[in-house]
Amino acid sequence: MDLQSIKNRFGIIGNSPSLNHALDTAVQVAATDLTVLIVGESGVGKEVFSQIIHALSARKHNPFIAVNCGAIPEGTIDSELFGHEKGAFTGAVDSRKGYFETVNGGTIFLDEIGEMPLGTQARLLRVLETGEFIRVGSSKVQKTDVRVIAATNRELIDYADKGKFRQDLYYRLSTVPIRVPSLRDRKEDIALLFRKFVVDFSERYKTTPVQLDEDAKNLLINYSFPGNVRELKNLAEQISVLSNTQIVTPQVLRRFLPEKIMNRMPVLATNNVPPAGDFSNEREILYKLFFDMKKDVTELKKMFLEILQNPSLAGHAASFTRESLLSDYPAVSPSEMHSALVPQQPVQPALIQPLGNVSGNPPVFITDSDIHHHEEIEESLNIMDKEKELIIKALKKHKSKRKDAAADLGISERTLYRKLKEYDIDDL
Repeated sequence: MDLQSIKNRFGIIGNSPSLNHALDTAVQVAATDLTVLIVGESGVGKEVFSQIIHALSARKHNPFIAVNCGAIPEGTIDSELFGHEKGAFTGAVDSRKGYFETVNGGTIFLDEIGEMPLGTQARLLRVLETGEFIRVGSSKVQKTDVRVIAATNRELIDYADKGKFRQDLYYRLSTVPIRVPSLRDRKEDIALLFRKFVVDFSERYKTTPVQLDEDAKNLLINYSFPGNVRELKNLAEQISVLSNTQIVTPQVLRRFLPEKIMNRMPVLATNNVPPAGDFSNEREILYKLFFDMKKDVTELKKMFLEILQNPSLAGHAASFTRESLLSDYPAVSPSEMHSALVPQQPVQPALIQPLGNVSGNPPVFITDSDIHHHEEIEESLNIMDKEKELIIKALKKHKSKRKDAAADLGISERTLYRKLKEYDIDDL
């Protein structure tokens, strides 16, 4: 079967060399029982490639099932894949077959394989190497004959280097890797895909298909499409339904494109502190918090030093508001603070009046011996250290109850579990 026939059968639009190469690889490997790893960004159509491989294989008359590993909770994924015995865990009122048992003789497509827990990865590796698995709560070894096709939008080799994915499983899965190109890498296909989508939607909604003028077509082709084919399809449907004109101009097209087009190039940071209200994750929020705390401490040190050196300021300190005081004493660098707190000349005894109306109170003398030597301690500002410290405190506070700790930290329980793995934190 030639590539064009396969494209017509599975509804694939495009003639870019990278797409044709991926399809050709899928066709060649389909006749074998080799494990295949499909790599590509979200929305490029990785599941279609798994269907092509199954449909052209000797297993085409046997079951095919697609499993999203990222959508199954960690506590139940072993049961979903390998089954469980009655009473294996709370709620297991009956024995249940897993996918590897029910799809015996067929093909199982494991989407988002990078989200699979490490424990489940070990079980999967055994299935791939020996064809054997054990139900949860059982000691009986069972056999299965299932072809595994995996897919991911991540670079698994980098995950393996970080200890988040088993390296032996990576090499076992990637017997034959197929990389599906992103839409921005096959720009010659964008106009064809858009035309196909608007024709389909016009037939569905009984309308006349919209058309792009030349400038709008160039704008569409040069858009980055972070959501790939899925995003292009949604865009075509929006324009088909909401556009008031049949000919789409750049002005009309821009109304349907995101206001902030994603820039995938690295950004040179001009300030270590993110703008107020512009936080992309929890680490940036913590960094902003610690930066502000350090700045406030610096301001207080500066204010106290000025009062020591100029006692007349003490009588007026009570009338200062915090805002005016901080504006009068700007932040100083650590080196300036150190030189100010450790002066070259010995400090003379100074008379410090208590704040406010203090008539009748005895004066307080501060001498050179009362002022301790200032030692500057370098405080760790590593965000990962601070984040780990907060997670440990939350776990101790809630006696290792992850759900309560996650709620206290303002993150999901799944995110907390991932960070426990990342920082190698055991339950406290």
